[in-house]
Amino acid sequence: MTGIVRAFEGTVGAGLASAYQAIMGAMRILFGAVAMLLAVQAAFAEGPQLRLPARRAGAIGGSAFAKEIVGLPQEEREERIWREVVAGNVPDYLRQLVAVPLSAAIADRTITGRIFVAPDYLAIGSNEDYFFVPLTPYTAQRIADRLQCTLPTPQMVDSIHQAVAVKLVPSPIPPTPAMTTVPVFVTHNETVFRQRTQVLSQFPLGSLVAGDKKDLVICKSLADSPGRVAIYGWHKPDGKAIQPLYLGHFAYWADYSHGTRLVDRMMEVDGKPMPVEKVLADPNLCALLSGEGPVPISRYNIPVFPHPDDPTIHVPSDERLQTFSPIPGVRVVIDEPAELQKNVRLVLFALPNGNTIEQTFGRRLKPGDDWHYDIQHIGAQTRFVRQLDKDESLVVAYLEANNHAWPTWLRSSDSSVTVRNVDSVVNRYSGHDLRIALDSHSGGGAFEFAYINSVSQIPAQIDRIAFLDSEYNYEAALHESKLAQWLRTEGHYLCAIAYDDASARYQGKPFVSAEGGTWGRTHAMLRDLGADFGIKLTNTTDPERYEGPGGRIVFLLKQNPRAEIFHTVQVERNGFIESLLSGTAFDGRGFRYFASRAYLRFIHE
Repeated sequence: MTGIVRAFEGTVGAGLASAYQAIMGAMRILFGAVAMLLAVQAAFAEGPQLRLPARRAGAIGGSAFAKEIVGLPQEEREERIWREVVAGNVPDYLRQLVAVPLSAAIADRTITGRIFVAPDYLAIGSNEDYFFVPLTPYTAQRIADRLQCTLPTPQMVDSIHQAVAVKLVPSPIPPTPAMTTVPVFVTHNETVFRQRTQVLSQFPLGSLVAGDKKDLVICKSLADSPGRVAIYGWHKPDGKAIQPLYLGHFAYWADYSHGTRLVDRMMEVDGKPMPVEKVLADPNLCALLSGEGPVPISRYNIPVFPHPDDPTIHVPSDERLQTFSPIPGVRVVIDEPAELQKNVRLVLFALPNGNTIEQTFGRRLKPGDDWHYDIQHIGAQTRFVRQLDKDESLVVAYLEANNHAWPTWLRSSDSSVTVRNVDSVVNRYSGHDLRIALDSHSGGGAFEFAYINSVSQIPAQIDRIAFLDSEYNYEAALHESKLAQWLRTEGHYLCAIAYDDASARYQGKPFVSAEGGTWGRTHAMLRDLGADFGIKLTNTTDPERYEGPGGRIVFLLKQNPRAEIFHTVQVERNGFIESLLSGTAFDGRGFRYFASRAYLRFIHE
């Protein structure tokens, strides 16, 4: 190269030679970049490896490690796991990542891609003695960052399962409080180890495996659910996932069924290397990795180890809880008697804005508890109703949007999702004689009205509709005729409770209009239905009580001469009890709306 430049200098002069030399330097840089790109592509063709040091001689095995951490507090336990991983105490078979093919139709073409994933879930130990380690998202993300990896999305989990060589059959352990402890981790580890050993001769270690754990995932919904962990998967061999996308657990939760699948931060798109996070954020390319559209934030942002303030719902031995996610972004917790009778009374309760299910359920406050746990007590009010009416089993299903605001959540969704949510709960009681009530507080009323909008007529099986200061979305054109038609059936009940929020003041100023608050909307509903059903004022005291034929229609309207805010107080003061019992033989038995709490003895720790 130097000889060529000198010859060039002798014929055309030093100025042009300098220009030529600059051009050739740029070409050398370009050729170097191309060579590097080809090298990266060649590495991807075989699949990269986890960026870990070699496992040192004498490193502790998985069985011994499990014994060492069995009595440690959760944070210390995960710190030990972190140290073992970064020191390289990970089985060799987990280090070679496996390519998983992807494709997606975008506009008029099909794009293809590949992600590179660990063949199984993160474990400590050797190929002969390894221990799967369930982790909080704090530690899982920390490890992923250190190893230049990411966590999968639900769609990536589906793609992995489609590509796997070894489809293990999920082996759940009945849920107990011990499911987050190391002994249960060990029990499940032994089960998976036996399953894997049975097919080892056909599929050696390093083959892509699925079916042994649920995946700790990233998803678009995490942006609206800070402090939560997203779980998905645990596919059966037929490809059906046991666990829909679920964000119901707080970030400190890690049980035996959770696994951390590491995915290399670089992937291929149409044969070219590209960062996973960039693909997820792209409005078109994201279709390769996400079923939720673009995911601009593709990692957990949990700066310190998450500690609980004990938001767990504690129930007595004669109750049980079921938790599930019928569709992405919705969490349902069902509170039911441990022994169900043939007759079941199912209440679908849509949550108020800004509250979790745990807070809405309520509990006896302890020092340091959030005050929200003591303002509704739907759990204790449910127990009060159960002790009155023993001829049927009262079941309450709490419906929570992941942004804790049903009105906002529904704006970005087809309102028919309310039908899917209702059906997902109702179908669980298909073998029972079932009566259904729709109930809500605050913004939860948007869920009820969206449901009414989505059906041609309100199903006859729904025999009660109640609103606890949640009538904001009532519109005569959309709801009057459906409600009236439904109410003409004997045995159907409507209860609407509201206070004069038009007079209420916050920092000296009104916060709703005379027509837009629950006071205005409830009076509109009362006027619309009053003419058809002869609804009349039945008392001269506060709160005013209006009743329709046989007491099946009840409006309770609380005056507000001092401009106070009673939005949640109405619920706390026996409002939920009233919403379920108005017009029945139990109405007023041992309680009164807006009186002192009648359910104190039923508040649980």
